[in-house]
Amino acid sequence: MPVHEFYDNPLCGRYADEEMKRIFSDDRKFSTWRRLWLLLAESEQALGLPITDEQLGEMRAHLTDIDYEAAERYEHKVRHDVMAHVLAFGDLCPAARPIIHLGATSCYVGDNTDILNMRDGLRHIRRLLMNAAEALASFAERWKGQSALAYTHFQAAQPTTVGKRACLWLNDLLFDIRQLDFQLAELRPLGCKGATGTAAGFLELFDGDAGKVLRLEEMIVKGMGFDRCQDVSGQTYTRKADYAVLQVLSGIAQTASKFAGDVRLLCHEKELDEPAESGQIGSSAMAYKRNPMRCERIASLSRYVIAQSQNPAVTAASQWLERTLDDSANRRLCIPEAFLAADAALNLMINVARGLQVYPSVCEKHLREELPFMATENILMYCVKNKSADRQELHERIRTHSRLAAEQVKLYGKENDLIERIRSDKAFSLSEEELAALMDPSSFTGMAQAQCERFLAEEVRPMLENNKDVPGVDARIDV
Repeated sequence: MPVHEFYDNPLCGRYADEEMKRIFSDDRKFSTWRRLWLLLAESEQALGLPITDEQLGEMRAHLTDIDYEAAERYEHKVRHDVMAHVLAFGDLCPAARPIIHLGATSCYVGDNTDILNMRDGLRHIRRLLMNAAEALASFAERWKGQSALAYTHFQAAQPTTVGKRACLWLNDLLFDIRQLDFQLAELRPLGCKGATGTAAGFLELFDGDAGKVLRLEEMIVKGMGFDRCQDVSGQTYTRKADYAVLQVLSGIAQTASKFAGDVRLLCHEKELDEPAESGQIGSSAMAYKRNPMRCERIASLSRYVIAQSQNPAVTAASQWLERTLDDSANRRLCIPEAFLAADAALNLMINVARGLQVYPSVCEKHLREELPFMATENILMYCVKNKSADRQELHERIRTHSRLAAEQVKLYGKENDLIERIRSDKAFSLSEEELAALMDPSSFTGMAQAQCERFLAEEVRPMLENNKDVPGVDARIDV
């Protein structure tokens, strides 16, 4: 339970899911430090250092029983978080105390743990992306043929279909998945390179045997579940790695925000609604309101992620020589919080995509309001081709009728009567049936439905099929 007397991070208390909070928890962090110390000691023993099975057994027995109060007391005294936890671990492992952290520097546990956490975080984000893609694919399939106005500059433009528009959101998601997979494959731990990246301390431990130093790092990297580590480093891995990861999260946030913005606009047009609970209140003052609260929250959280992505860029640019500590406090904040906020935005996106409600009658009403103007080119061509009409004469008549119809709409708030004017004009000589055919909304959507079907069949479904083992997520929104 949060302590209400003090500030509680809303990302943990209000927005992010349990799994992401667990990944960046203190328990995960400090138990990983202990596992890394154990892995180091096991590898050093295997390479001939005088480390006993008793010492290793003692360490294995105390990987998770972290005495936070003891660590806090030590840190208050020594002003060094890693050494505080070395000492607290040593209290539980008196036999192993002399060999804990042997040859290592703080970044051995700090940096390697950060990479492990980011790897787990990216894997969880990937799971959310797959669930979002599945939800949007189902939505696109269902509504692939539903005609709707498209908008450029948020002004009515050539019609599309609701499903084709969802494919625009899906296309951005697939872009993000490819970027995430690339960075996940490129993610490398620091390894164990010592105080300035030269491995001098380990070389001394192994009496100048460089081969053993290299094998030590190989064993540790393999033990962490990686094929390779950073080829060269100072005391830390290059902070550009953090930037690369947060750029992936920024891209995902851009996608989520674009999706949310589009839904918010369409909610205003009453063509869509995001899901809402039966007791949900839209406004404390205006009881009738139903605001797109979830999409607004997506936009808000996404903006935070995008802004956070600048932090590692500045950090990477400002590192001095082999090491400086002005990255530490910043990274403790920006990396976990970017993951937590991206997680929250994606859970919301999944929730909204699964529950989007479409109002076909409103889509068709908006089409009827705008199609008369859009249909005039088709009417002109049809009459010239099939009625032997004079193109120039009909062009002028359409121009005049359009101006008068626009006046009715804009000056008097009346319905668009352009088609009625054309129907009554004998120069066009069009029957009710001919006009109805020329005004069929599906004839104005071009390749929209076919593009939707092809994209789902050739890009989306194969990707989802290749990831069918990815678990589903609840994506329940509690507040």
